[in-house]
Amino acid sequence: MPSLSLSHIPVGVRFMVLSAFGFALMSACVKYVSNYGIPVFEIVAARAFVSLIISYLDVKRKGISVWGTNKPLLFLRGAVGTMSLMCVYYAVTTLPLAEATILQYVHPVFTALLGVLFLKEQIQKSTIVCILFCLAGLFVMVQPNIHTNIVNELPLFSIMIALCGAFGSSIAYVIVRKLSQTEDSSVIIFYFPLVALPISLTLIWDNFVWPSLFLTVMLIFVGIFTQIGQYGLTKAMQTQAAGKASAYSYVQIVFSALLGVWVFNEIPSVWTYMGGGLIVTGALINVLGMKILAPFKRMAS
Repeated sequence: MPSLSLSHIPVGVRFMVLSAFGFALMSACVKYVSNYGIPVFEIVAARAFVSLIISYLDVKRKGISVWGTNKPLLFLRGAVGTMSLMCVYYAVTTLPLAEATILQYVHPVFTALLGVLFLKEQIQKSTIVCILFCLAGLFVMVQPNIHTNIVNELPLFSIMIALCGAFGSSIAYVIVRKLSQTEDSSVIIFYFPLVALPISLTLIWDNFVWPSLFLTVMLIFVGIFTQIGQYGLTKAMQTQAAGKASAYSYVQIVFSALLGVWVFNEIPSVWTYMGGGLIVTGALINVLGMKILAPFKRMAS
């Protein structure tokens, strides 16, 4: 029997798994520091500060201007990304890690609809199937809120904020697709912390909490793990077909669930498994196309 080694795994898949692990660790760090009273806006500011330094050095390494050409759209991408990140971090701090991560993967639905409205893209059959699966998954996950006698109820407000984060991510993604026609990827990344840092510092106002040395290190790790996630994602898209690479990003849900159990003693409910399974299935159908349904069609025929 041939042995399975790391060299047998495609490079793009390895980078995508690295990306998923980086983002999962980022979310775990966000949740951890929030448990010690660090406000969401302060966490966003810390991440933006670290990302701003790293992104600036990356742009200067390439020897290009940090300001780009389409400045209004670049600033809009930064503003939308900032609002989305605040929603995502709020969801991470108020929901179990697995549930907060799963809700982020509803974004293909929003992205597809925005693509039709603003980019005049044709909606594919696989995307329609994805939307139906995601809506069904959301319905299953909020079952405890509909039937109050069911345990493991999730805060409905936090669910809505998580969906707002996913919607904001979709808007940012559509803007990035537009910007990619004229701007370097490093410049697009740089504008996010450039906008996020002053906005988050303004919103902190007098709610700043002076962190201990250990919490300061954890806040720095939020920014570092974010950069690792973005680096892995970028490299995966460069070395692997986008559809195949994206399919492996969903391993982040597994990482987040394991970290939730190990670090925060969070045990996902049966509704999370069922609803999450539907959402991930729909997202994979959207990424891989209708080919994923071919075996079931042959079984039915």
